[in-house]
Parts: sequence; C-alpha cells; structure tokens
Amino acid sequence: NSNHHCSIVPLQVGVTSQKSMRLLPALGKKATQKVEFVLLTHHSLLLLSVKRLSFQPVFKTLPGQKICRMDLGGALGTPREKIFVCSGSQVRGFTKKGKQFLTFEANLTESINAMYVSGADLFVCASYIYNHYCDCKDQDYFLSGDKINDITCVSSEKLPHLTPVLACQDRVLRVLQGSTLAYDIEVPGPPSVLELYNKDAGEEVLYGTTDGRLGLVQIGEHSAVAKWEIDNDNKKGGILCADAYDIVGDGVNDILVGRDDGTVQVYGFDSSNEPTLRFEHVLSESVTSIQGGCVGKESYDEVVTATYTGWVTGLTTESQKTEAAAGDEFRMSKETQSKVEALRAELEQLQGKVLQGREQYQQTTQSSTAVSAVPVFSINDKFTLCQDDASYSLTLEVQTAIDNLLLQSDVPIDLLDVDKNSAVVSFSECDPEQPNGNFLLATYRCQANTTRLELKVRSIEGQYGTLQAYITPRLQPKTCQVRQYQIKPLSLHQRTHSIDPARPMNRLSLVGQFSFAEIHSWVVFCLPEVPEKTPAEDDITFYFRNTFLGTQLEATYCKGEGHFQSDNISTISILSDVLSKEATKKKINLNISYDINDDSVSHTLRMIHPKLEYQLLLAKKVQLVDALRELQVHEGNASFLIPEYRSILDESASLLEEYKKQPAHLERLYGMITDLFIDKFKFKGQNVKTKVSSLLEILDNYDLNSLLEFFNDV
Repeated sequence: NSNHHCSIVPLQVGVTSQKSMRLLPALGKKATQKVEFVLLTHHSLLLLSVKRLSFQPVFKTLPGQKICRMDLGGALGTPREKIFVCSGSQVRGFTKKGKQFLTFEANLTESINAMYVSGADLFVCASYIYNHYCDCKDQDYFLSGDKINDITCVSSEKLPHLTPVLACQDRVLRVLQGSTLAYDIEVPGPPSVLELYNKDAGEEVLYGTTDGRLGLVQIGEHSAVAKWEIDNDNKKGGILCADAYDIVGDGVNDILVGRDDGTVQVYGFDSSNEPTLRFEHVLSESVTSIQGGCVGKESYDEVVTATYTGWVTGLTTESQKTEAAAGDEFRMSKETQSKVEALRAELEQLQGKVLQGREQYQQTTQSSTAVSAVPVFSINDKFTLCQDDASYSLTLEVQTAIDNLLLQSDVPIDLLDVDKNSAVVSFSECDPEQPNGNFLLATYRCQANTTRLELKVRSIEGQYGTLQAYITPRLQPKTCQVRQYQIKPLSLHQRTHSIDPARPMNRLSLVGQFSFAEIHSWVVFCLPEVPEKTPAEDDITFYFRNTFLGTQLEATYCKGEGHFQSDNISTISILSDVLSKEATKKKINLNISYDINDDSVSHTLRMIHPKLEYQLLLAKKVQLVDALRELQVHEGNASFLIPEYRSILDESASLLEEYKKQPAHLERLYGMITDLFIDKFKFKGQNVKTKVSSLLEILDNYDLNSLLEFFNDV
C-alpha cells in the first residue's frame, strides 16, 4: 500500500542504541486493544502501552549506568514477556509490571554488547568474549578472533543443541558447539545484526551488514547453506536492525529492515522465492529498532520503528486517503483528528517548557553565583571504508540540531560529493609546510534541524595521520565535541578471506627482538580492519585487498618474525618504511630482507590500465561538452554531429556529474604510477626522481605498451 502513514502518535523517549525496542507478545482475545512496548534509552528502561492511538507509561527504571542491549525471555513454551537488560557486565531481569526479579553479575572485564535469552539459558558477548550461562551457572566460553557485533541462537529438530551464531567484524558468522568453533560462514560485509527468520523455531538466520547488504543462511550441524544475498546497489545506509513479520498477509514472513541513513524497507518474496523490495520510506534519523505487529488499530498490521534520538513511529497498512469535500476542503477521520490534537497539545506543552527553561537560565546567568554548565550531548558516528568506490564514509548523527562542523586533517585527503548532504561547505587556506600544518580545513554550515551529516573522503596510501571533526550543535551556551579518525598508511586495504596465489608477489621479511603483541600493534597501526586485541594463537595470517586497485597483501607474523607479500611493490615499500619507523621508536633493531619480483610491476600497471583509460576518456569527453553545446546552440540542432559526439551531448549531464564526484581521480592514478616507478628502482638502489618528468610526458599521451617499455628501459 502506497498510503503508509503514522499509525500512532509519535513519541520521543531519549537517545537509543541498536535493538532497543521490542513489542511484548499479545495475550488474550482482546490483544489488540492494548499493545505494550519495551523501550531502552541509554540510561533507562521504559514499558509503554498503546491505547486509543496514544502512549501510556506502565513503568520506567531510574537512570543509571548506560544500558546497551535488551532481550525478551521466559520459560520455554510460554510467551517471551520477561525483560532482560544489560549494563556493564551486569544482567537484570524485569517482569512486565516493572518488578526486578534478577540481578546477575557476569564478571566480565568488558561491557556486554550483545545478548540472547532462551528459557534458563543466557548468552552474552563482550567485545571478543562469548559466555553461556544456564540458571546463572557458567557453561561455555569462547574467545573470538575479531569483535562480536551480535548473537542469536538456532534451535530445531535437526540440531542436537541450541546453537549459538556470532556475527563478527571480520565478515564471518561463527557457529559454536559448546566452547568450540563448529565452523564459520563468510558473508559479503561486516555483519552488524542477526535475527531469526522464524522466531519459534527453524535454522534460518537473517543477517545485515554495516555496508548495507542483507542475506539469509540456513544453519546445519556441520555446515551452512547461503539461501540468498541482496547487494546494496542503491548505496543505502548500513543495516542496524531487522525483523521477520508477515506484513503483507500472504502467510510468508516478510523482512523489515532499518538502516543508519533513516531508510525503512519491507522485502517480500516473489513466486520464485526471491526477496523483492515491496516498500520503502525514509526517516530523518538512523533507525535503531524495527518491529512488525498490530499496534494502532485492530486487523491492520504496522511497521514500528525507533530512531537514534528516541522517536517511536508506526507505518500502517491501513489506507490513509482523505475524502475531498465541497470547496476543496478535506475531511479527516476522527482518529486522525485526535492524533493531530494530541500532537498540538504536546507541542504547546513543550514550547511552554522551553520558554520556562530559557527564563530560568537567563535569571541564573545574571545572579552573582552564576555557574555556566557545558551541555552534554550524544554523538553517533561511523567512519568506514566503502569497497565500491575506495573512499571513507564519515557519518555523524547528533541528538540535537547541528549548527556547524569543522573538518581538519594533517594528511592529504579529498572531499567527495555526497547527494544527501545539503550543508554549505567552505574551505580555509592551509599551509602544509608549517610544523603542525593542515592539509584540509573545511567548514560545513548546516540548515535548520539537520541532525545527521554524511561525508565522503578519499585518502592516499603512504600518507597517514589524523582526521578530526569538531561538532558544534545549536545549544546554549556554545559547546563543541571533537572526534578523531585515524588515516592509516595502507588506508585503502580491506580484510578478505583469501588471495590469488598465481599472482607475481613481492616479499618483505622482518626478524628482530620483538614480541607478538608488538608486531601486532604495528600491523594494527598500518592497516584497517585488524582486531586491536592481540590474537590468542602463537602466529596469525591476515589477507587484504586494495579496494582502489584490486592488488592484494598477505601478512603472516609471530614473535620475532614477520612476512608480508604483495603483488604491488608500493605496498611493500610503505610497509617497510612504516615498520622500520615503528621499530626505531621502540629501539628495536630489525633485520629486513626483500624478495622483489619484476613481473609484479607490469602486472600492477595492467591492473591500473582500465581505470586510467576510463578516466582519460571521461576527462576528454568533459572537455568536449562545452564546445559541443556551443556548436549545438549555433547550429540550432546536433543532427550534423557524428554519432560519437551526439552521444557525448546526450550524456553530458551524467558525464559532468560523474566528473564532479571524482575530483583528482586522474591525478591519483598518475601518483600511483609515479610511486610504482620510484619504488621499483628504490629496491634496486637507484634514485630515478629526475626521470619522473619523462614519465609524466608518457602519461599525457598514454599508451600501455609505451608505459611498459619506459618502465623496462630505464
């Protein structure tokens, strides 16, 4: 139905985390007359009932330590209406009347960030640690190789036990049996959320990733089967929450998805059992929780969402069309009128509170004992590498309107255009030659009521440092928070699960008096997506892929020894320089050896070739656009042009837009070829910087064979 609208009067409860809202199961014949929600803000647990389209509080806990996750439980075979919340390493249980019946201290060194409850079984995860308790007694323990983002458990007749599934940051779902890893499943992105496709029983697990992909896997005892995957072709936000609910009413569970760019989606299944997008709606904030249920009106299903700042809204399947009356006036239904009146009353009440608060603040500032307190505000930020266009996406979300944002970088980075971003950007002059010089100073002035900003930056490998964001909200007195993001030496590399052994590889080997923890910290410093915790094993191997060029890297290291292999000489050169520098800081003497494969240079140039050829052609077409447009105006039409030029004119808008979105793309490719040229001869002990001008001349009249000859003839 295209007429989805709010089914309940929207309510704001406070800043929420992922998976912070659940509908309690409906009981009895008059179940839809009163629907109860459990809501989790950062510091309180609320239970609300919905009656006659408005919220009525049932209970609220006192503010305390930050609460990060919630789940519903109950004795097996009974409705899941017991509420479990975790804060720090403590788990508390509440009845739906607000009575606390459980306080359990898990005694973990880190805070619990994921939890699943089934009968007497409690499954909790901290950053890297999984623990299973039964009747609050310790059962199983597992140390994950990378950060755990979520957990669910699968039960069915085909499985002998309740089977935990962990969503881990290294693009893997880990399936456990007791305290051991049964097997793992590779997924196309870092999984952020897990949800059972059938809540009662079944082996199918739904996963969503931080880069916006969605998939379903069937969990078996010894292996899993990937049922389907949906790519994020439309570049929507990362998935924060999902639910399986039959919203269409065809007897098959649909999939409800909430994303960090505010997109709410409903996927149904076609005749071939493939997921298809049925409905999409965009909210102004990231969607932290999503549920399907019958809330506002009996016999009409709704999609209920909670957003980052705590707005709870519902999208109903009931048609909301208004009826036209004489004189072009519209008649609203009584329900809609009551919703509007309730909203107006709430708005007036809030305006009165704001006015009263302002007056009190003014009086306080004028008194002799005035104390100006800095207002505290919450920021939800994400800095992630996008594999599709080899850029970093910086998303900032604030619980109140943003006034301005200052971006400052001490390394060269390019700002890329983002369609969703309506803020006005201005650049300040920088002097990188200064001791603490900046390469970038950019200010974003936001429009009124902007609470979310999305930016894209592209870094240069080998240039590393810090990007800082200074966020100033529209609050009095003026205050600012600073967030820092590390640009790593090999910033465009992404973790992968395997590499192509047939490629010509260059090798860097290190031997020295360093511990496993020390060399691991150096690898963390150099490369993104490496877990900060030192692996529990004696040695480790990581694989990486360069998202810009497609070249690869293998890193294998242990105490006193490290080996790095790549088909790109420049990657080896950057690693050699940075690792030497880090070892020198610790006064560790390194014995470094290289095994350079000359074939790898022509292999890398061939990998760059299609990208360079495309960018040169794009630049050439863009240069022709203005001249062709003038000719068209002069002649009155474009019929006299050859087909090639006519197609350039037809595509001129998209060509110019693409060129604008990729600033310095050509220069970036030229820079990579120049670095490759210098690095090839650096390992041979030759300095060829004087010949760079000749190389640039060849690039200006680019031909792959001429370039390969130049590299071989020097």
